[in-house]
Amino acid sequence: MLKEHMTNFIEPMLLLHVCCAPCAAGCVERLLAAGREVRLYYSNSNINTVEEFERRLASVERLAGIFALKLEIDPYDHKAWAKAVAGYEPEPERGKRCTLCFARSLGQTARRAKELNANFATTLTVSPHKSSPVIFEVGRVYDNFEAWDFKKQDGFKHGRELAKQHGFYLQNFCGCEYSL
Repeated sequence: MLKEHMTNFIEPMLLLHVCCAPCAAGCVERLLAAGREVRLYYSNSNINTVEEFERRLASVERLAGIFALKLEIDPYDHKAWAKAVAGYEPEPERGKRCTLCFARSLGQTARRAKELNANFATTLTVSPHKSSPVIFEVGRVYDNFEAWDFKKQDGFKHGRELAKQHGFYLQNFCGCEYSL
């Protein structure tokens, strides 16, 4: 039976993988406007230092407060991330290293979403520096993944506007030492 023909269909909670507040702000607005129940999941062991991880997290915590959303934090484990991308360090941005990085973050998020009996999506698709089709390909291995392309409707620009409005930390690299 198609969802639009069901009168009592309720979308499952959506666990949103968050890379940073500037990318997440517009995504959260869009999901809430669509009537979704959203919980944030900050999973960013790709970030090269704990200081940078915490600086981004501080803005994500503020974002969660603004929208009154629950926030879960995947513990920082840069060594495990480095192991996941080992051998691909010299790859250019958008190369195989990035695909492996997406796989690690989405895998972490998928596991937590399963525990919550939720679906999940990622804010990574809002960035013009990330390939949504590649992210969708990585996400499709999980039956609870929802492919939201947040780039659409000027998603990145709107997120940046919200970041400036709320004073979120605006970084200029994805976070890993190889993207500097």
